[in-house]
Amino acid sequence: MSDRAAGTGAVSAGDLVAETDTGARQPPGAMGTVIAATAFIWSLFQLYISSPLPFILTRITGLNLVFNTDEARAIHLAFGFGLAALAYPLFKSSPRDRIPLYDWLLVILGVGACLYLVVFADSISTRPGLPTATDLVVSSVGLVVLLISAYRALGLPLVIVASVFLLYVFFGHNPVLPDAIQWKGASYGKAMWHFWMQTEGVFGVALGVSASMIFLFVLFGALLDKAGAGNYFIQVAYSLLGHLRGGPAKAAVLSSAMTGMISGSSIANTVTTGTFTIPLMKRTGFPAEKAGAVEVASSTNGQLTPPVMGAAAFLMVEYVGISYLEVVRHAFLPAVISYIALLYIVHLEALKLGLKGMERSGPARTALERLFGVATGFVGVIVLAAALYYGLGWTKDIFGDATFYAVGVIFVVAYLALLKLAASYPDLKADDPEADITEIPDPKRTAVTGLHFLLPIVVLVWCLMIERLSPALSAYWATVCMVFIVLTQHPIKAFFRGETGYGDRLRRGVAEFVAGMISGARNMIGIAVATGAAGVIVGTISLTGAHQVMGEFVEFLSGGSLMLMLFFVAVLSLILGMGLPTTANYIVVSSLMAPVIVSLGAANGLIVPLIAVHMFVFYFGILADDTPPVGLAAFAAAAISRGDPIMTGVQGFMYDIRTALLPFLFIFNTDLLLINVTFVQGIFVFIVALVAMLLFAAATQGYFLARSRLWETAALLLIAFTLFRPGYWLDQIADPYVEVQATQIFEAAEAKPSGDTLRVLVEGEELGTGQIVSKAVRLPLGEAGPSGAERLLANAGLEFRVDGDRVFVDNLEFGGFAEQNGIDFDWEVLKVEVAAERMPKEVFYLPALALLAVVVLFQRRRQTVPAF
Repeated sequence: MSDRAAGTGAVSAGDLVAETDTGARQPPGAMGTVIAATAFIWSLFQLYISSPLPFILTRITGLNLVFNTDEARAIHLAFGFGLAALAYPLFKSSPRDRIPLYDWLLVILGVGACLYLVVFADSISTRPGLPTATDLVVSSVGLVVLLISAYRALGLPLVIVASVFLLYVFFGHNPVLPDAIQWKGASYGKAMWHFWMQTEGVFGVALGVSASMIFLFVLFGALLDKAGAGNYFIQVAYSLLGHLRGGPAKAAVLSSAMTGMISGSSIANTVTTGTFTIPLMKRTGFPAEKAGAVEVASSTNGQLTPPVMGAAAFLMVEYVGISYLEVVRHAFLPAVISYIALLYIVHLEALKLGLKGMERSGPARTALERLFGVATGFVGVIVLAAALYYGLGWTKDIFGDATFYAVGVIFVVAYLALLKLAASYPDLKADDPEADITEIPDPKRTAVTGLHFLLPIVVLVWCLMIERLSPALSAYWATVCMVFIVLTQHPIKAFFRGETGYGDRLRRGVAEFVAGMISGARNMIGIAVATGAAGVIVGTISLTGAHQVMGEFVEFLSGGSLMLMLFFVAVLSLILGMGLPTTANYIVVSSLMAPVIVSLGAANGLIVPLIAVHMFVFYFGILADDTPPVGLAAFAAAAISRGDPIMTGVQGFMYDIRTALLPFLFIFNTDLLLINVTFVQGIFVFIVALVAMLLFAAATQGYFLARSRLWETAALLLIAFTLFRPGYWLDQIADPYVEVQATQIFEAAEAKPSGDTLRVLVEGEELGTGQIVSKAVRLPLGEAGPSGAERLLANAGLEFRVDGDRVFVDNLEFGGFAEQNGIDFDWEVLKVEVAAERMPKEVFYLPALALLAVVVLFQRRRQTVPAF
């Protein structure tokens, strides 16, 4: 935690967000204009390089106006450095109303160090790995400014972590260090070239994703918020859920879920929705700490929710090597289950506190009418989703090459129709957190006032799923649509209402556009700096192999136990994530901890898809946002609730235990990530997992239909575990695999159906360390038909030789599956395992449900209030 946030007891929530997300310096006059103009120009630059405009202008003018990826990264970080120095005071005592001289010096040094790579790119490319004295000076200055910028924008945690890795590069060979973590060391020139002059360090993949994708999504969210969508989401959530038990708390959960799609920060999410929901929760009976904790848990989950996932979704695309849509699909089910479980936890808290719902405006509805309304809403969402997917999918078949223009016309027509509908009702006003609650707004009247805000999201989905555009280009077109809405919504509404003063309303739209562009850029300062600083960590790992050291450390602590290994990885991910923004958080934990699970898991026979591994470490890294003593989101919530920040963090983590359970579950049950499941199977998995998660939540809260006794809590935990992982009990009865001789590998491969894999245990000398390692791998086999040897060569990139009763790797394809997974020449196949024929694991659901019936029977006797 930064020193500015350390004393948050006396700091307002807004100030905390400014200090940690957008910069606390707001000087008046010319200096304020300089900061705003710089931020606005940064947003314009990012829109320019993401658009087709550079290619069109290049073709028209004959000048090269296209920025390549390396140049875009350098300019992106230059803007980040400049705004970090201008917008973030360096020290607590630094002035907020003016920019001191030393900050201007840091602007010049930081921007110069970045633009050096653009101006002298051609000469740098002629001397790879041979830095000049000027190169070393520029690199050194750049790294120093980077660490200073990280400190002022993000606080000490990331600076400390990055500095430790830098020290390891230069002093990792020192005999003072234990032999297990020593490495040969690097010269100053080699290290500086690695970190600054090429794309292995600061200007690596993470900064590239920040420059190409993350910025546009953050800008899209900022424009959406300035247009009024943030307040709209909150009001809709409150109108839908405010009448239920603990309604404001449930509204906090739902509004945080919706706001999560436009926020890349759990702290900003906490304050955006918490300013409204926390006072409401307190006014309806929630204690200050619990009110803050509900908001913290909700906002933390927002970072785990697709499509943005705090910008980590785009990094996963690069690190895991799968498409953006696949990342969204894998992350969707755990996020939804976690949010529904949090709604249920809030409901249980309301039951324990004896709370009731608020009065809704209009005539009271019967239970049947409420049920019909829920069913109608559910069916409506399904119909809208189907209409979006299939309706927009037909546009390509109907309009062909003119699809883009046709969709543009459809967008404008739908926009005008929705604005006409919205104009028939008054605009939503922001709630006064200090005012008394008299009634809940009508859901229909509230919902129709902002349906046009959903159109850019529809465009985003259309570009991603129908047109199959890149995430960056999809975000660009969605942002263009959002700009159009921001500029035009107020004058068009005035026209439909028969009002005058179109000029004033147009000026209001322009002001909101400018504010959104500036806000988007200021929100990106910390992310740009964080991805650059995290590049130091990634660069150190690629230079020194530090992840292997971390793996040996975890292996030593766990003593070979698979569950202990996962537990220690979870704890280390929590520690590494403390005080870091979401993007840097994911980069750090995935770079250090993900390889540990992959290597140690394979050595213990656990083969897990890489996306499951990355989701595991990401979940625990994000949970650091509400984990004391750092938990910046908890401090932000406490600043609003006036509660104790540490107790708020503790309570928030208790609510988030259900989230901490999920990573362990999808490591052993990848069905939760919708990996290799059909649509029908996915529905079944969702229902079972949701029931299990609700029962787990009830167990951890000590309340189901009534306050639970100890044996009932234990029974609920056992039932939840069985529903989540019935295969555990089946494994105790029958082994999941049948071992066959290694010499039968070709026959086993030939017998497998299309799309299947072959599980083998291999052993050999690891190229980097010289150690003898053994690991389990699943070799892809592709389509059935060819011989086993041909399938292994074509899909796994492997050729084997049989030597008596032993089988060795005889050849491997360069860049193929086997080489990417660390298999090398002369590795031996120790055994081949094929799936055993066993009874369905779902059989164990029956005794679990029978035990649940027993618990329900006992609790019903003590139940004093309705369960819902």
